[in-house]
Amino acid sequence: MLIEALKSLIIGIVEGITEWLPISSTGHMILVDEFIHLDVSEEFLDLFLVVIQIGAILAVIILYFRKLNPFSFHKTREEKRGTWRLWGLVVIGCIPALIFGVLLDDWMEEHFYNAYVVAAALIVYGIVFILIEHRNRKRFKQFKAAAAKPGKHSLPSADGSLEVSPDEMFKIRTVDDIDWKTALKIGCFQVLAIIPGTSRSGSTIIGGMLVGCSRTAAAEFTFFLAIPVMLGWGLLRAIRYVAQIGLTMTSTEVVVLVVGIVSAFIVAVFAIRFLMGYIKKNDFTAFGVYRIIVGVVVLVYFGIRALL
Repeated sequence: MLIEALKSLIIGIVEGITEWLPISSTGHMILVDEFIHLDVSEEFLDLFLVVIQIGAILAVIILYFRKLNPFSFHKTREEKRGTWRLWGLVVIGCIPALIFGVLLDDWMEEHFYNAYVVAAALIVYGIVFILIEHRNRKRFKQFKAAAAKPGKHSLPSADGSLEVSPDEMFKIRTVDDIDWKTALKIGCFQVLAIIPGTSRSGSTIIGGMLVGCSRTAAAEFTFFLAIPVMLGWGLLRAIRYVAQIGLTMTSTEVVVLVVGIVSAFIVAVFAIRFLMGYIKKNDFTAFGVYRIIVGVVVLVYFGIRALL
């Protein structure tokens, strides 16, 4: 049981890190699965790999509880309306994933869930991240130049140079600026996540930036958008498991499940804080490069293994 708990701990750590960073949890789980095999039933493993995401979701709920809680006594009536509006946008954004996810998930898993598709998705979206951020850097230079012209409001830094936040060049700077049309567009990008290796957070962050969201707004809305989708998917897998197996679990499976969820939660808290702090001063280029490296590693590893 101890060995299985340690395996679950490692898997939980990988899940916690990769679920919110735009680097594809699926791609990393495929690599982890090559070296760490849980001694559990196949049905439980299918349940575990989905339900473990609940830990990552709980991290979002805890970190953003005040913003997401429409019943807070510390909020004004206007702030509560804003929270309900945010949840309405989340629901709208989840509609495409609900429709296409239910219709295509099993088919996609049967036909596309393999290392080569994952590697291709990692590499392609890594390149997309790099191209988008290259475009954003060019736009930011133009934005700073325009802001520096006479008559423009500017904030000089300590050395006398112009200090402008990159988020200022986006028309949607915070999640509160998102409207229902933008939420629906971002939700359409979330559908791309049914392709293994795409990364749910990666696809929605890319979508958010393409429709005019700042990095901060795109990342935060990505977190919120995942809450109903991932909780709903975890519940669906749990119902499927109960229908097939019943409520029976071995003591080892119970320990594996608890350790996986708890470790994913703890690590996800740090991953979210890291990401939000990182993108205040940096862009997503490093994540794009990392995706390409991991994609190449997956491609080479499984290509060599197929030849042996």
